[in-house]
Amino acid sequence: MPLWQETILLLVVALTLAFVIKAFFLQAFYIPSESMVPGLQVNDRILVEKPSYWGDNGPERGDVVVFEDPGGWLGPAAAEGPSNPIAQVMSKIGLYPTGGHLVKRVIGLEGDVVSCCDEQGRILVNGQPLDEPYLADGLQCNGPEVNGCTADWETVEVPEGQMFVMGDNRAQSEDSAARICDPAVNTACTTGREFVDTDLVVGKVFAVVWPRSSWDWLERPATFADVPDPQ
Repeated sequence: MPLWQETILLLVVALTLAFVIKAFFLQAFYIPSESMVPGLQVNDRILVEKPSYWGDNGPERGDVVVFEDPGGWLGPAAAEGPSNPIAQVMSKIGLYPTGGHLVKRVIGLEGDVVSCCDEQGRILVNGQPLDEPYLADGLQCNGPEVNGCTADWETVEVPEGQMFVMGDNRAQSEDSAARICDPAVNTACTTGREFVDTDLVVGKVFAVVWPRSSWDWLERPATFADVPDPQ
């Protein structure tokens, strides 16, 4: 076989493998905002693995996940993705981070009741407080400071097939807690907009790979193991 034919064949095989890896196994993303500080910094490159959620398996409490925008969570610029033609091609085969996605931590799953907050300012899931040392420093409580820590809230039961997510930088995160309807503030708010369909989840973040100074493996915090099943 001539060299040029071998080169084309190898290129086709490489591209096919890249498509398969992105579709079923691994995908790269970047962090566009401060919502997951301090663990994930702006412009960090992260890797997301998909096999953990194959079949009937799904996200677990405490997982940091990447999911597609449920609608209206992202601004136009963040939803567009890369504009450079080369970057667009690379993003389609998983070699360049894509846009239109969010990165948050799973706090509650279907049937769970998520409350804010106990006397120590901790989020509760099914009545169990979460100890979250990984959160951004300087918070007076671990709740959604968008609405102020003095106003306690409690979600309705997380609907079937959905999840309640929050950023680790609670004061700078447009997440489920920030989207809870407050009739006193917005009478036109749509109830249920705070939840995310689990079908929108791309995968679980397991590593920070760039810059080199930020290399790290992500693990599920132990505090979530103490959360009881919903009643």
